[in-house]
Amino acid sequence: MAGVMDSVNQRTQLVGQNRLELLLFRLDGQQLYGINVFKVREVLQCPQLTLMPKSSPVVCGVANIRGATIPILDLAMATGSGGLKDKNNPFVIITEYNTKTQGFLVRSVERIVNMNWEEIHPPPKGTGRDHYLTAVTRVDNQLVEIIDVEKVLAEVAPTPEAISAGVVDVETQHKALSLRVLTVDDSSVARKQVTRCLQTVGVEVVALNDGRQALDYLRKLVDEGKKPEEEFLMMISDIEMPEMDGYTLTAEIRSDPRMQKLHIILHTSLSGVFNQAMVKKVGADDFLAKFRPDDLASRVVDRIKAADIS
Repeated sequence: MAGVMDSVNQRTQLVGQNRLELLLFRLDGQQLYGINVFKVREVLQCPQLTLMPKSSPVVCGVANIRGATIPILDLAMATGSGGLKDKNNPFVIITEYNTKTQGFLVRSVERIVNMNWEEIHPPPKGTGRDHYLTAVTRVDNQLVEIIDVEKVLAEVAPTPEAISAGVVDVETQHKALSLRVLTVDDSSVARKQVTRCLQTVGVEVVALNDGRQALDYLRKLVDEGKKPEEEFLMMISDIEMPEMDGYTLTAEIRSDPRMQKLHIILHTSLSGVFNQAMVKKVGADDFLAKFRPDDLASRVVDRIKAADIS
């Protein structure tokens, strides 16, 4: 499996070209699943696990990997099935989401495929388990399901969503009532988290599902003679999204003189130092790791003050 992962760190050039690479894997059965390579630290045969009393049933145990204690989650159980049935020599995919490291127990790992985000689509309505899917695609004419990992992690280890006292003052909340923020994220959990946080600050939220939808929405605004920077205090966008990723969305906005003044924050569970470089490359104003309500609220408060809203 080292051969599959040995070049992961050299793949960052895909970012900003509306491309990604998926690591394909299987749980029980023949269904293929995919996870963005940028979320993956390594893949290994499942090590010995230590059971943790009073932990979620989804947590198989913890493993000591390279000196760190990492929780291992049964991804099959986390997405609504009875758990991985065949546990004979399973694999663990070690991932980093929202600055936290965890492993996902899977039956087998297949290969890495290079794709365009335009080939990644929202899950069809009515899919039996679509509430745990964030996107779908096809590889060699096989359906690949991309799991909403943020939803899985929010259920296993919920992230505090309350904003700390003192982050937002009364005057700022009053000013916020006349303002709107555009948010873009394909994860329903992430959209709700961001929306609740921003509503606590006081702003009105317009939430969209992916970069293509957001770009079409903004283009419609400017075609109507409106200026996005006057309609919205800022846009807060995820990076990983079907149809069009956040980097490409930002680059498209910056290349259009009619909307290039819109303040943009990229808000993502992707980890890695390349993010700061990519923020500058595509012209975003800021980058923020998910999901830290105080940090997110502070960015909005700073923007309200910078905009000098009376």
